[in-house]
Amino acid sequence: MMPTDESRMSQPRYAGVPTFMRTPYQTDLTDLDIALIGIPYDGAVTNRAGARHGPRDIRDKSSMMRAIHHVTKVNPYALCNIADIGDATFEALFDHDAVVRDIESFFARVHKAGVVPLSAGGDHSVSYPILKAIAKDEPVGLIHIDAHTDTWDEFQGSKFMHGTPFRRAHEDGLIDASRTIQIGIRGAQNTSEGWDYSLAQGMRVVFMEEFTQMGVDAVIQEARRIVGDGPAYLTFDVDGLDPVYAPGTGTPEIGGITTIEAQALLRGLRHLNLIGADVVEVAPPFDPSGNTSLVGATLMYEMLCLLAEVIADKKAMK
Repeated sequence: MMPTDESRMSQPRYAGVPTFMRTPYQTDLTDLDIALIGIPYDGAVTNRAGARHGPRDIRDKSSMMRAIHHVTKVNPYALCNIADIGDATFEALFDHDAVVRDIESFFARVHKAGVVPLSAGGDHSVSYPILKAIAKDEPVGLIHIDAHTDTWDEFQGSKFMHGTPFRRAHEDGLIDASRTIQIGIRGAQNTSEGWDYSLAQGMRVVFMEEFTQMGVDAVIQEARRIVGDGPAYLTFDVDGLDPVYAPGTGTPEIGGITTIEAQALLRGLRHLNLIGADVVEVAPPFDPSGNTSLVGATLMYEMLCLLAEVIADKKAMK
């Protein structure tokens, strides 16, 4: 007999085949509301690889998640049909253009089926092909939590790397700069190119010092004001957190967001019109304790609750 969602959640956490949040694994998108997806790719990092191992370890640590949110009392599994549909796969792993096409194709199938994607990377370059798949009809708003703006033009001659996804997305008309907010930005750079581009295009850049001065509640209100009621995508690079909480990442920057601030920030985004989300840059080889993957899994659960409420809101309006 196949276990039900309830019985699966009650099984010992060390038992069974690991899936995101212990949801069922299925490839059939019929009647699915939210697809949990892994993107095991870090071929676009500038220095410390390792995020390719993120999805597998996040799946493992996500067995620690439970059903009902202790603050909002949301149970995403009671609101939506949710499953782990596996990982995006690659035909030519060392060809950047082919990787973009493979990820875009995978997510286009999900989007065509009317399913909302929640993903675990992988490096931050993966957000670009996701947006190519789900925002091709109209530009969307963007809530981007990160230490870096990721709006460089290129690195070592390549325009596809983990510091360029949102420049590429903006150039392609996938994101609306006036409805984009980048939160937690910090760290010295060898060039101000990324900061300059974001600001020149009209993106709202909340540097970490301003975040600290404003406080979480004010940043939430700013994010809600910027994004408005239109469709928006949520992306969380774990290097947006202080590395004391998430050392297992490729480009750590001290002086970042705490985990309790991150949770409060995400909870403050309830009922926004989110069409997808991702957690990226979890690199388990740099954190033998496994804590960064646990943080990634917990952030993913917070996002799952947000997406489930949005879908429930839309169902109620029909």
